[in-house]
Amino acid sequence: MIKAQAKIQRLHNAFSHREGDSIPAGEFFWTGFLKRCRRIWGDNFDPYRHFDLDYIVVTPNMDPVIQSFEILEQNQNDVVLRTGFGAVIRRRGEDPMPVFESFSVKTPGEMQDFVFDDPADPRRFYEGGDDQLNCVADALTRNIPSWQDRLAPCLDDFAVFGSVCEPFEYLWRIIGSENALMWMAEAPDEMERFINRVGGFLLDFARAQIEAGKGRLSGMIIWGDVAYKKGMIFGLKRWRQWFKPHVKELIDLCRSHNLMTIYHGCGNAAALFDDLVELHLDAYNPLEAKAGLDVVKLKETYAGKLAFVGNIDVRILESGDPQAIRREVLYKRQAAKGGGYVFQSDHSISSRVSPESYQLALNVLRENA
Repeated sequence: MIKAQAKIQRLHNAFSHREGDSIPAGEFFWTGFLKRCRRIWGDNFDPYRHFDLDYIVVTPNMDPVIQSFEILEQNQNDVVLRTGFGAVIRRRGEDPMPVFESFSVKTPGEMQDFVFDDPADPRRFYEGGDDQLNCVADALTRNIPSWQDRLAPCLDDFAVFGSVCEPFEYLWRIIGSENALMWMAEAPDEMERFINRVGGFLLDFARAQIEAGKGRLSGMIIWGDVAYKKGMIFGLKRWRQWFKPHVKELIDLCRSHNLMTIYHGCGNAAALFDDLVELHLDAYNPLEAKAGLDVVKLKETYAGKLAFVGNIDVRILESGDPQAIRREVLYKRQAAKGGGYVFQSDHSISSRVSPESYQLALNVLRENA
Protein backbone atom coordinates (compact mmCIF):
# COMPACT_ATOMS: atom_id res chain seq x y z
CA MET A 1 0.00 0.00 0.00
CA ILE A 2 2.98 2.33 0.54
CA LYS A 3 3.77 2.01 -3.16
CA ALA A 4 0.20 2.89 -4.12
CA GLN A 5 0.14 5.87 -1.78
CA ALA A 6 3.24 7.31 -3.42
CA LYS A 7 1.60 7.01 -6.84
CA ILE A 8 -1.68 8.50 -5.62
CA GLN A 9 0.25 11.48 -4.20
CA ARG A 10 2.19 11.82 -7.48
CA LEU A 11 -1.07 12.14 -9.39
CA HIS A 12 -2.55 14.52 -6.83
CA ASN A 13 0.51 16.72 -7.25
CA ALA A 14 0.17 16.71 -11.03
CA PHE A 15 -3.56 17.49 -10.93
CA SER A 16 -2.96 20.22 -8.34
CA HIS A 17 -0.34 21.75 -10.65
CA ARG A 18 2.60 20.96 -8.41
CA GLU A 19 5.77 19.09 -9.28
CA GLY A 20 6.24 15.85 -7.34
CA ASP A 21 9.06 13.38 -6.98
CA SER A 22 8.66 12.35 -10.64
CA ILE A 23 6.36 12.73 -13.64
CA PRO A 24 3.47 10.24 -13.32
CA ALA A 25 2.77 7.84 -16.17
CA GLY A 26 -0.28 5.86 -17.25
CA GLU A 27 -1.31 3.96 -20.38
CA PHE A 28 -3.80 1.83 -22.30
CA PHE A 29 -2.53 -1.11 -24.37
CA TRP A 30 -3.71 -2.98 -27.45
CA THR A 31 -3.72 -6.76 -27.39
CA GLY A 32 -1.12 -7.06 -30.14
CA PHE A 33 1.40 -5.08 -28.11
CA LEU A 34 0.76 -7.27 -25.08
CA LYS A 35 1.31 -10.40 -27.16
CA ARG A 36 4.68 -9.06 -28.32
CA CYS A 37 5.63 -8.36 -24.70
CA ARG A 38 4.58 -11.85 -23.58
CA ARG A 39 6.84 -13.41 -26.20
CA ILE A 40 9.73 -11.62 -24.47
CA TRP A 41 8.74 -11.67 -20.80
CA GLY A 42 6.41 -14.65 -20.51
CA ASP A 43 2.69 -15.36 -20.27
CA ASN A 44 2.34 -13.68 -16.86
CA PHE A 45 3.55 -10.32 -18.18
CA ASP A 46 1.63 -7.38 -16.66
CA PRO A 47 2.36 -4.06 -18.42
CA TYR A 48 1.33 -1.91 -15.48
CA ARG A 49 3.68 -3.65 -13.06
CA HIS A 50 6.49 -4.30 -15.52
CA PHE A 51 6.64 -0.66 -16.62
CA ASP A 52 5.83 0.60 -13.10
CA LEU A 53 2.94 2.84 -14.20
CA ASP A 54 1.13 5.04 -11.72
CA TYR A 55 -2.55 4.45 -12.37
CA ILE A 56 -4.83 1.79 -13.75
CA VAL A 57 -8.50 1.90 -14.79
CA VAL A 58 -10.87 -0.90 -13.75
CA THR A 59 -14.33 -0.73 -15.34
CA PRO A 60 -17.44 -2.48 -13.97
CA ASN A 61 -20.21 -3.94 -16.12
CA MET A 62 -21.83 -0.81 -17.56
CA ASP A 63 -24.12 -2.55 -20.08
CA PRO A 64 -27.75 -1.37 -19.97
CA VAL A 65 -28.89 -4.99 -19.66
CA ILE A 66 -26.73 -7.47 -17.76
CA GLN A 67 -26.50 -10.61 -19.88
CA SER A 68 -24.06 -13.01 -21.48
CA PHE A 69 -23.18 -12.38 -25.10
CA GLU A 70 -25.54 -14.01 -27.59
CA ILE A 71 -23.36 -15.60 -30.27
CA LEU A 72 -25.20 -15.21 -33.59
CA GLU A 73 -22.52 -16.51 -35.93
CA GLN A 74 -19.03 -17.93 -35.53
CA ASN A 75 -16.52 -19.03 -38.14
CA GLN A 76 -13.01 -19.55 -36.81
CA ASN A 77 -11.89 -16.04 -35.70
CA ASP A 78 -14.93 -14.26 -37.18
CA VAL A 79 -17.62 -13.84 -34.50
CA VAL A 80 -20.97 -12.01 -34.61
CA LEU A 81 -22.62 -11.39 -31.26
CA ARG A 82 -25.29 -9.35 -29.50
CA THR A 83 -24.46 -7.53 -26.26
CA GLY A 84 -26.34 -6.01 -23.36
CA PHE A 85 -26.52 -2.76 -25.33
CA GLY A 86 -28.63 -4.59 -27.90
CA ALA A 87 -25.91 -3.97 -30.49
CA VAL A 88 -24.91 -6.62 -33.03
CA ILE A 89 -21.11 -6.56 -33.39
CA ARG A 90 -18.75 -8.42 -35.70
CA ARG A 91 -15.20 -9.18 -34.54
CA ARG A 92 -12.86 -10.21 -37.34
CA GLY A 93 -9.68 -12.03 -36.35
CA GLU A 94 -6.84 -9.59 -35.76
CA ASP A 95 -8.68 -6.48 -37.01
CA PRO A 96 -8.00 -3.64 -34.57
CA MET A 97 -11.62 -2.51 -34.19
CA PRO A 98 -14.98 -4.31 -34.04
CA VAL A 99 -17.69 -3.55 -36.61
CA PHE A 100 -21.13 -2.50 -35.34
CA GLU A 101 -23.63 -4.07 -37.73
CA SER A 102 -26.94 -3.05 -36.17
CA PHE A 103 -28.52 -1.48 -33.11
CA SER A 104 -31.62 -2.38 -31.15
CA VAL A 105 -33.19 1.10 -31.41
CA LYS A 106 -33.97 1.95 -35.02
CA THR A 107 -36.42 4.87 -34.79
CA PRO A 108 -36.59 7.93 -32.52
CA GLY A 109 -39.84 6.69 -31.01
CA GLU A 110 -38.23 3.46 -29.82
CA MET A 111 -35.85 5.33 -27.50
CA GLN A 112 -38.59 5.83 -24.91
CA ASP A 113 -39.14 2.07 -24.69
CA PHE A 114 -35.48 1.12 -24.23
CA VAL A 115 -35.06 -0.79 -20.96
CA PHE A 116 -32.19 -0.33 -18.50
CA ASP A 117 -31.40 -2.76 -15.72
CA ASP A 118 -30.82 -1.28 -12.29
CA PRO A 119 -27.61 0.82 -12.46
CA ALA A 120 -26.81 -0.29 -8.89
CA ASP A 121 -27.42 -4.00 -9.54
CA PRO A 122 -24.77 -5.84 -7.45
CA ARG A 123 -23.94 -8.09 -10.42
CA ARG A 124 -22.19 -5.12 -12.03
CA PHE A 125 -19.59 -5.15 -9.29
CA TYR A 126 -19.58 -8.59 -7.67
CA GLU A 127 -20.18 -11.10 -10.50
CA GLY A 128 -18.07 -11.95 -13.53
CA GLY A 129 -19.31 -12.52 -17.07
CA ASP A 130 -19.53 -10.67 -20.38
CA ASP A 131 -19.95 -6.96 -20.95
CA GLN A 132 -19.42 -4.84 -24.03
CA LEU A 133 -17.02 -2.17 -22.78
CA ASN A 134 -14.59 -4.63 -21.21
CA CYS A 135 -14.86 -7.53 -23.63
CA VAL A 136 -15.33 -6.17 -27.17
CA ALA A 137 -12.31 -4.21 -28.34
CA ASP A 138 -9.30 -5.15 -30.49
CA ALA A 139 -9.85 -8.69 -29.20
CA LEU A 140 -12.90 -10.54 -27.91
CA THR A 141 -12.83 -11.61 -24.27
CA ARG A 142 -15.43 -13.75 -22.51
CA ASN A 143 -16.42 -14.41 -18.91
CA ILE A 144 -14.06 -11.96 -17.22
CA PRO A 145 -13.73 -11.87 -13.40
CA SER A 146 -15.93 -9.53 -11.41
CA TRP A 147 -15.02 -5.87 -10.97
CA GLN A 148 -14.33 -6.57 -7.31
CA ASP A 149 -11.92 -9.39 -8.19
CA ARG A 150 -10.14 -7.27 -10.82
CA LEU A 151 -9.94 -4.28 -8.51
CA ALA A 152 -8.50 -5.91 -5.40
CA PRO A 153 -5.09 -7.03 -6.78
CA CYS A 154 -4.35 -3.48 -8.00
CA LEU A 155 -4.84 -1.61 -4.74
CA ASP A 156 -1.35 -2.12 -3.27
CA ASP A 157 0.48 -1.07 -6.43
CA PHE A 158 -1.47 1.65 -8.22
CA ALA A 159 -3.80 4.58 -8.00
CA VAL A 160 -6.99 2.79 -9.09
CA PHE A 161 -9.58 4.61 -11.17
CA GLY A 162 -13.12 3.49 -11.85
CA SER A 163 -14.88 4.59 -15.00
CA VAL A 164 -18.17 5.82 -16.40
CA CYS A 165 -19.36 7.11 -19.78
CA GLU A 166 -20.96 10.46 -20.36
CA PRO A 167 -24.26 10.23 -22.29
CA PHE A 168 -23.08 10.57 -25.93
CA GLU A 169 -20.37 7.94 -25.49
CA TYR A 170 -23.04 5.63 -24.15
CA LEU A 171 -26.09 6.30 -26.28
CA TRP A 172 -24.41 5.82 -29.66
CA ARG A 173 -23.85 2.18 -28.67
CA ILE A 174 -27.63 1.86 -28.37
CA ILE A 175 -28.81 3.83 -31.41
CA GLY A 176 -25.69 4.14 -33.59
CA SER A 177 -23.55 7.19 -34.35
CA GLU A 178 -25.37 8.15 -37.55
CA ASN A 179 -28.78 8.00 -35.90
CA ALA A 180 -27.49 9.93 -32.90
CA LEU A 181 -26.38 12.82 -35.12
CA MET A 182 -29.40 12.75 -37.44
CA TRP A 183 -31.94 12.54 -34.65
CA MET A 184 -30.40 15.55 -32.90
CA ALA A 185 -31.74 17.54 -35.86
CA GLU A 186 -34.79 15.47 -36.83
CA ALA A 187 -36.16 14.51 -33.41
CA PRO A 188 -34.63 16.89 -30.85
CA ASP A 189 -37.31 16.42 -28.20
CA GLU A 190 -37.02 12.63 -28.24
CA MET A 191 -33.23 12.90 -28.21
CA GLU A 192 -33.20 15.26 -25.27
CA ARG A 193 -35.47 12.98 -23.25
CA PHE A 194 -33.30 9.96 -24.05
CA ILE A 195 -30.07 11.82 -23.23
CA ASN A 196 -31.56 12.71 -19.85
CA ARG A 197 -32.58 9.09 -19.21
CA VAL A 198 -29.09 7.90 -20.13
CA GLY A 199 -27.50 10.63 -18.02
CA GLY A 200 -29.57 9.66 -15.00
CA PHE A 201 -28.64 6.01 -15.42
CA LEU A 202 -24.92 6.84 -15.66
CA LEU A 203 -24.99 9.14 -12.64
CA ASP A 204 -26.64 6.42 -10.55
CA PHE A 205 -24.16 3.88 -11.91
CA ALA A 206 -21.23 6.10 -10.92
CA ARG A 207 -22.73 6.60 -7.46
CA ALA A 208 -23.17 2.82 -7.02
CA GLN A 209 -19.61 2.21 -8.25
CA ILE A 210 -18.20 4.64 -5.70
CA GLU A 211 -20.23 2.95 -2.96
CA ALA A 212 -19.03 -0.51 -4.08
CA GLY A 213 -15.46 0.82 -4.08
CA LYS A 214 -15.73 1.46 -0.33
CA GLY A 215 -13.18 4.27 -0.37
CA ARG A 216 -10.60 2.32 -2.39
CA LEU A 217 -10.91 4.30 -5.64
CA SER A 218 -8.51 7.17 -6.22
CA GLY A 219 -10.24 8.59 -9.26
CA MET A 220 -12.72 8.21 -12.08
CA ILE A 221 -12.29 8.24 -15.86
CA ILE A 222 -15.22 9.80 -17.75
CA TRP A 223 -15.31 8.41 -21.31
CA GLY A 224 -16.71 10.87 -23.82
CA ASP A 225 -15.77 10.95 -27.51
CA VAL A 226 -17.52 14.03 -28.91
CA ALA A 227 -14.87 15.18 -31.38
CA TYR A 228 -12.99 13.99 -34.45
CA LYS A 229 -9.69 15.03 -36.04
CA LYS A 230 -10.75 18.57 -36.97
CA GLY A 231 -13.14 19.47 -34.17
CA MET A 232 -16.48 18.67 -32.57
CA ILE A 233 -18.69 15.93 -34.05
CA PHE A 234 -21.70 18.13 -33.37
CA GLY A 235 -22.24 21.74 -32.37
CA LEU A 236 -20.85 23.17 -29.17
CA LYS A 237 -24.26 24.72 -28.50
CA ARG A 238 -25.84 21.25 -28.44
CA TRP A 239 -23.10 19.91 -26.18
CA ARG A 240 -23.62 22.72 -23.72
CA GLN A 241 -27.40 22.34 -23.77
CA TRP A 242 -27.72 18.55 -23.60
CA PHE A 243 -24.46 16.99 -22.40
CA LYS A 244 -22.60 19.51 -20.26
CA PRO A 245 -25.14 19.31 -17.38
CA HIS A 246 -24.59 15.55 -17.14
CA VAL A 247 -20.80 15.87 -17.26
CA LYS A 248 -21.11 18.46 -14.49
CA GLU A 249 -23.12 16.05 -12.34
CA LEU A 250 -20.51 13.32 -12.78
CA ILE A 251 -17.62 15.63 -11.93
CA ASP A 252 -19.49 17.07 -8.93
CA LEU A 253 -20.21 13.56 -7.66
CA CYS A 254 -16.54 12.57 -7.95
CA ARG A 255 -15.33 15.76 -6.30
CA SER A 256 -17.72 15.20 -3.41
CA HIS A 257 -15.92 11.89 -2.79
CA ASN A 258 -12.42 13.36 -3.27
CA LEU A 259 -11.88 11.41 -6.49
CA MET A 260 -9.56 12.73 -9.19
CA THR A 261 -11.35 13.05 -12.53
CA ILE A 262 -9.96 12.51 -16.02
CA TYR A 263 -12.12 13.09 -19.10
CA HIS A 264 -11.09 10.85 -22.01
CA GLY A 265 -12.17 12.22 -25.37
CA CYS A 266 -10.55 11.36 -28.71
CA GLY A 267 -10.06 13.83 -31.53
CA ASN A 268 -9.67 17.59 -31.15
CA ALA A 269 -12.10 18.65 -28.42
CA ALA A 270 -10.20 21.84 -27.52
CA ALA A 271 -13.47 23.76 -27.93
CA LEU A 272 -14.62 22.15 -24.67
CA PHE A 273 -11.59 22.92 -22.54
CA ASP A 274 -12.83 26.22 -21.13
CA ASP A 275 -16.14 24.60 -20.22
CA LEU A 276 -14.34 21.73 -18.51
CA VAL A 277 -12.24 24.19 -16.53
CA GLU A 278 -15.49 25.79 -15.42
CA LEU A 279 -16.73 22.36 -14.29
CA HIS A 280 -13.53 21.83 -12.23
CA LEU A 281 -12.33 18.83 -14.21
CA ASP A 282 -8.86 17.74 -13.09
CA ALA A 283 -7.38 16.50 -16.36
CA TYR A 284 -8.06 15.81 -20.04
CA ASN A 285 -6.89 12.76 -22.02
CA PRO A 286 -5.63 11.62 -24.58
CA LEU A 287 -4.81 14.82 -26.59
CA GLU A 288 -4.31 13.16 -29.97
CA ALA A 289 -1.24 14.55 -31.69
CA LYS A 290 -2.70 13.38 -34.99
CA ALA A 291 -5.59 15.81 -34.36
CA GLY A 292 -3.18 18.74 -34.11
CA LEU A 293 -3.00 18.99 -30.31
CA ASP A 294 0.27 19.96 -28.63
CA VAL A 295 0.38 19.67 -24.85
CA VAL A 296 3.28 22.11 -24.49
CA LYS A 297 1.32 24.83 -26.27
CA LEU A 298 -1.88 23.95 -24.41
CA LYS A 299 -0.01 24.24 -21.14
CA GLU A 300 0.73 27.89 -21.94
CA THR A 301 -3.02 28.56 -21.93
CA TYR A 302 -4.23 26.19 -19.21
CA ALA A 303 -1.39 26.12 -16.68
CA GLY A 304 -2.91 26.00 -13.21
CA LYS A 305 -6.42 25.44 -14.61
CA LEU A 306 -6.52 22.07 -16.41
CA ALA A 307 -4.03 19.22 -16.29
CA PHE A 308 -3.32 17.02 -19.31
CA VAL A 309 -2.76 13.27 -19.70
CA GLY A 310 -1.23 11.97 -22.93
CA ASN A 311 -0.14 13.52 -26.25
CA ILE A 312 2.89 11.27 -26.88
CA ASP A 313 2.52 10.68 -30.61
CA VAL A 314 1.98 6.93 -31.04
CA ARG A 315 3.01 7.22 -34.71
CA ILE A 316 6.49 8.15 -33.54
CA LEU A 317 6.53 5.21 -31.13
CA GLU A 318 5.42 2.96 -34.01
CA SER A 319 8.32 4.22 -36.14
CA GLY A 320 10.85 2.60 -33.83
CA ASP A 321 13.25 5.49 -34.50
CA PRO A 322 15.18 5.99 -31.22
CA GLN A 323 16.15 9.58 -32.00
CA ALA A 324 12.60 10.56 -32.94
CA ILE A 325 11.22 8.89 -29.80
CA ARG A 326 13.74 10.71 -27.63
CA ARG A 327 12.88 14.09 -29.24
CA GLU A 328 9.16 13.49 -28.79
CA VAL A 329 9.41 12.59 -25.11
CA LEU A 330 11.86 15.35 -24.22
CA TYR A 331 9.67 17.94 -25.94
CA LYS A 332 6.38 16.80 -24.42
CA ARG A 333 8.02 16.36 -21.01
CA GLN A 334 8.29 20.14 -20.84
CA ALA A 335 4.56 20.21 -20.06
CA ALA A 336 5.34 18.74 -16.63
CA LYS A 337 7.16 21.87 -15.47
CA GLY A 338 5.15 23.22 -12.56
CA GLY A 339 2.98 20.07 -12.54
CA GLY A 340 -0.15 19.53 -14.60
CA TYR A 341 1.01 16.66 -16.84
CA VAL A 342 0.81 12.86 -16.84
CA PHE A 343 2.90 10.99 -19.42
CA GLN A 344 0.81 8.78 -21.73
CA SER A 345 0.35 8.10 -25.43
CA ASP A 346 -2.09 10.14 -27.49
CA HIS A 347 -4.56 7.24 -27.45
CA SER A 348 -3.06 3.85 -26.56
CA ILE A 349 -0.02 1.72 -27.30
CA SER A 350 -0.91 0.04 -30.58
CA SER A 351 0.07 -3.38 -31.84
CA ARG A 352 2.67 -1.76 -34.12
CA VAL A 353 4.69 -0.38 -31.19
CA SER A 354 7.60 -2.59 -30.19
CA PRO A 355 8.19 -3.27 -26.48
CA GLU A 356 11.68 -1.80 -26.91
CA SER A 357 10.29 1.48 -28.27
CA TYR A 358 7.83 1.88 -25.43
CA GLN A 359 10.50 1.05 -22.84
CA LEU A 360 12.79 3.63 -24.44
CA ALA A 361 10.09 6.30 -24.16
CA LEU A 362 9.68 5.58 -20.45
CA ASN A 363 13.44 5.58 -19.92
CA VAL A 364 13.72 9.00 -21.55
CA LEU A 365 10.83 10.28 -19.45
CA ARG A 366 12.45 9.14 -16.23
CA GLU A 367 16.09 9.97 -16.89
CA ASN A 368 17.21 13.05 -14.93
CA ALA A 369 13.54 13.95 -14.36
